[in-house]
Amino acid sequence: MAYQLRFQRIERSLTGDAVAKILNCSRSTISRLESGEAQLTDKQAAKLDKVWRTGGFFTFALWYARLAPSPQWLSSYTEFEARASLIHMFSGQLIPVLLQTPEYAHALLLAGRNKDVEGDLAKRLARQKLLTRPDPPELWVLLTENILTWPVGGVETMLAQLTHLRELAEQPNIIMRIVPRTSGASEALDGSFKVITVREGEIGFIEAPTGGRLVMDADGARALRMRFDRIAAKAAPVDSTAELIKQAMEALK
Repeated sequence: MAYQLRFQRIERSLTGDAVAKILNCSRSTISRLESGEAQLTDKQAAKLDKVWRTGGFFTFALWYARLAPSPQWLSSYTEFEARASLIHMFSGQLIPVLLQTPEYAHALLLAGRNKDVEGDLAKRLARQKLLTRPDPPELWVLLTENILTWPVGGVETMLAQLTHLRELAEQPNIIMRIVPRTSGASEALDGSFKVITVREGEIGFIEAPTGGRLVMDADGARALRMRFDRIAAKAAPVDSTAELIKQAMEALK
């Protein structure tokens, strides 16, 4: 997709500024699209197909690109994460990376048979620095109750992780709520995802075992935000989070 955008632009002897004018965006956005750091939205793809008379190439290419995880998903995602002002995240199986203790993260990396456990651990911990910067993002977190009672790394590691969660939940920029098992069937069973708010707007991210997929178009990101809100409607009140974590800790002992 990135290569074709650049190729088609050069074939038409157009500058990045000219393409930016067609798509009503900045020159820097075109650079990011051509380097693969960003992806065309549905509207942008349709606009290029119409103006350049491509026979729908970009629309079809975008559709196929969304079928498979991106090989650059992590670097693209973390770039947005690092400059986010607001992050909505739902996790149904694991404590999210930003909230993990080193021991919990280490246990997951070992279980995942990572080739460079220490290197990947350092990268995960580096991402967490955004929570302690002078202007940390607002973080809205939904976790299923199952996460709290699955002893990753053993009881001692899990107890330390739950203690860390309780401390994080007390921070003014973090809103943490628990989705109880008694909530029954819901979209909470469909998998983890995030919606990040950056200067350009909202960007979604859907997790997968072998990678992930960025949702760059506004409609797709909005749909994920609505899913987050529907799951939140079944979550326990924020004031009960500390007590639910405490109960989980007592059950592990």
